[in-house]
Amino acid sequence: MQIALPAKIALHARPAGQFVKTASQFQAQVRISVDGKAVDAKSILAVLALGAQGGTVLTLSAEGDDAQAALTALAACVSGLVE
Repeated sequence: MQIALPAKIALHARPAGQFVKTASQFQAQVRISVDGKAVDAKSILAVLALGAQGGTVLTLSAEGDDAQAALTALAACVSGLVE
């Protein structure tokens, strides 16, 4: 699943924390990738290391029993991120 970060939002500490908190609610293995670099979406340090800026297209993937629910929740989280 691909989704773009809102134009004025970068994945720095607060938004990344919201994203990781959402991902951690699910049993599925969740990954986020930017420009071909994929990381564990449940790791705050890994998500921060992506350096995603506003407007960046994120690719989300998940595997496991609740994978679809995780992707849906993460897409809603990204769409609703605020500073």
